[in-house]
Amino acid sequence: MRKARDGAPLALSLVLAALACRSYDPASELQLGGIETYWVVDTPRQGQNFIAPVVRFRLRNVSSRSLGSIQARARFPAPDQEEAWGSIQEQVSTWRRPLEPGAETVVTVRSAGRYHSAADPDEILRSPAFKDPRVEVFVRIGSSDWAPVAQADVERRIGAPGQLPLDAP
Repeated sequence: MRKARDGAPLALSLVLAALACRSYDPASELQLGGIETYWVVDTPRQGQNFIAPVVRFRLRNVSSRSLGSIQARARFPAPDQEEAWGSIQEQVSTWRRPLEPGAETVVTVRSAGRYHSAADPDEILRSPAFKDPRVEVFVRIGSSDWAPVAQADVERRIGAPGQLPLDAP
């Protein structure tokens, strides 16, 4: 009887390890919808105004299991730029607060790169030198590979267009 109890922690560890090693396919387990793009204005510094592109979307769990540790990120490539602007990685769900089957959440991902000028933010967007970026959205679940799930042009608009309802198409 003692051997059975001694092996219980090992068995539990193996079960937990197996659960942690599940493979996920973010492109088939998550559905992206309602994508919107716009620009946000950062705090001016030393006479310079800063604007950064943003993408906002709904992410729905279309799988039959709870999904924890979902992350989203974006690339913002612009014509004539050597490197695409990246984004700060956004934590969409955690193992403690998973995205349940059929549930969805609104995700906002902002670029780490910005345009800057002494001009007003609206004037920056109207400048002949302004280069319109695109956005490429990626998601992953746990330690899965990053899966591309959407791309769009970034609209020349300061500020979000409004609330993104969870039940909109």
